[in-house]
Amino acid sequence: MAHPKRPLDGIRVLDIATFIAAPYAAAILGEFGAEVIKVEQPGGGDTFRRFGSITERDGDSLMWLSEARNKNSVTLDLRKPEGRELFLKLVARTDVIAENFRPGTLEKWGLGWEELRRVNPGLILLRISGYGQTGPYKDRPGFARIAHAFGGLSYLAGMPGDVPVTPGSTSLADYMSGLYGAIGVLLALRHRDATGEGQVIDLALYESVFRALDEIAPAFAMFGKVREREGAGTVNACPHGHFRCGDGKWVALACTTDRMFARLAEAMERPELADGAKWGLLRNRLAERADVDALVGHWAATRPRETVMELCLDFEVPAAPLNTIADIFEDPQFQARGNLLEVADAVLGGVVVPGVVPKLSATPGRVDHLGPRLGEDNARVYGGLLGLGEAEIAELKSKGVI
Repeated sequence: MAHPKRPLDGIRVLDIATFIAAPYAAAILGEFGAEVIKVEQPGGGDTFRRFGSITERDGDSLMWLSEARNKNSVTLDLRKPEGRELFLKLVARTDVIAENFRPGTLEKWGLGWEELRRVNPGLILLRISGYGQTGPYKDRPGFARIAHAFGGLSYLAGMPGDVPVTPGSTSLADYMSGLYGAIGVLLALRHRDATGEGQVIDLALYESVFRALDEIAPAFAMFGKVREREGAGTVNACPHGHFRCGDGKWVALACTTDRMFARLAEAMERPELADGAKWGLLRNRLAERADVDALVGHWAATRPRETVMELCLDFEVPAAPLNTIADIFEDPQFQARGNLLEVADAVLGGVVVPGVVPKLSATPGRVDHLGPRLGEDNARVYGGLLGLGEAEIAELKSKGVI
């Protein structure tokens, strides 16, 4: 059966980046039809291949298999003159380049924006780095943990007065920046369609984090307010947090309005709690937040999570289980939405990865294959796309260029 056309069919992306942020942007584009050519260093390839749980398929990690999906791998040493010239030939046939080297690295190799634009005036260059291409910190190295800290997120994560923690123990800033990077590419493609002109997308990891911190910037500017760690709750709503149930499992409750609390009081068989004189008004609940949370906590602790969830859903109280990954694999919602996608691999068999987001009704994205083997597309790209002969490819390989 023929696959439906995807919105980015015909777009070619050169992914010369490493690890997560810019490569994630390229992966999103690839899910929706773009041809993504992953350019890796000859010999070892992208160090991301060895990051995370290692598999029996050439030692590639599960992170690589999942996040490099749909990509084609070629090897090329951009630091060598022959590699630079070969790369520029690819650039001439490319729509987008995704890179995340430290600012100045491409320029040092003779592959800065002016040179790339000279070869391809319609080129779009996505540049993601720790601190962006400008500013006094542009030369500093940056990773997700550093971005979480510098962007203001880590200070907010953790229990009040305790050690700030990494939010979610995941590379959130990388994934957020990849999303913003993909948005930037789509906007730039729209502009190019109208004008024929390419452009540079300059994105810092910390900026993606800072952009997601709701009102903390205007609140500080207007009132001098510095938000502190609030733990599982929030100072803006109550009850609004995580509560341990009688079976040791956890549930999240979010009563952001008085009506929601009234419904929770009904579920708890304590409707009098929602009287205006008691906790029916948000200001009263916030003033006695510890007591409210303690009472709700006691109610949850005397019931298994399944019962707590049933009562909340029956009374339309916003609630959800705090799922482990084991819970997620058993949850029918994840199954129904295709959030867990099994992709076949010749060596490993079926590998489960996160599904494609978002879902488009007419032109849905898809995962065609997992992350590629190192250099497996050299012949197709250098021979088929650039027209190099077998002898030329063999010579480049002997010189360590590819």
